[in-house]
Amino acid sequence: MTSPIASNRHVEAFLEMMSAERGSARATLISYQKDLIDFGRFASENSSSFSNADTRLLRDYLASLAQRSLSSATAARRLATLRQFYQFLFAEGLRSEDPTATLEGPRRTRPLPKILSELEVESLLQAAKEDSGPGATRLQALIELLYSTGLRISELASLPRASVRGDARVLLVSGKGGRERLVPLSEPAMAAVEAYLKLGRGVEQELSPWLFPSASKRGHITERRCSQLIKQLGIKAGLEPNRVSPHVLRHAFASHLLAHGADLRAVQQMLGHADISTTQIYTHVLQERLDALLRHHPLAD
Repeated sequence: MTSPIASNRHVEAFLEMMSAERGSARATLISYQKDLIDFGRFASENSSSFSNADTRLLRDYLASLAQRSLSSATAARRLATLRQFYQFLFAEGLRSEDPTATLEGPRRTRPLPKILSELEVESLLQAAKEDSGPGATRLQALIELLYSTGLRISELASLPRASVRGDARVLLVSGKGGRERLVPLSEPAMAAVEAYLKLGRGVEQELSPWLFPSASKRGHITERRCSQLIKQLGIKAGLEPNRVSPHVLRHAFASHLLAHGADLRAVQQMLGHADISTTQIYTHVLQERLDALLRHHPLAD
């Protein structure tokens, strides 16, 4: 049986808005609901409700999360959910004020992403070119696409074959929440995909709607298999396997673009980040590397 908190009409309206207008994924909506249920329970235990909650109650709630030994990352996420929820209530005229407006969240440190240097990526790409045959040609297309576009591995694995038809200089990608974006392709990536598409295929693969079909339940190559292939390639290239993954190549794509002067907002759009602050983490990576170089410079103090 659904609890009164879970079926709160304001919560339901908020979740409907996030789904219809923001395109939030189902997993995201479930996370929002869980966060709001947790706060609703706390408010009820303190003789309050979503409608009556004030800044003091919200502050007490955040303090209770720390007492429950929940991480600062969890507390920050729950506060972010509450901010969006109360901004929605205020915008809809369901509250006369936003109790989160003056609320400061817990400080959250975000670890810098792991990346490969340009030389290391080049060794990876070169290792992919050393073998021949259908499997090697497919792997070359996979690795070139990953580094050329910065796609999430889930996006790459489920690319429709139609996405590379017509103007092969760009990919139409369906990302998180169903948001679509255009991502340009490099010359090497275009050549690798073209070579892959020229491979002779069986009737079953020819009829597949996926760019990288397989015998998996979903009909396309799995994320796990992609990761395995890339780690094996990393070993062949002389790199430590724990440093090589599809997500590391996504990080490398973004960092290398910014290092060569790419616009931050252009990189944000190519990565499919909803918030530019997520993309800005790569500028911190570049600054850390620059600081390290300066520390080891022969003329450094």
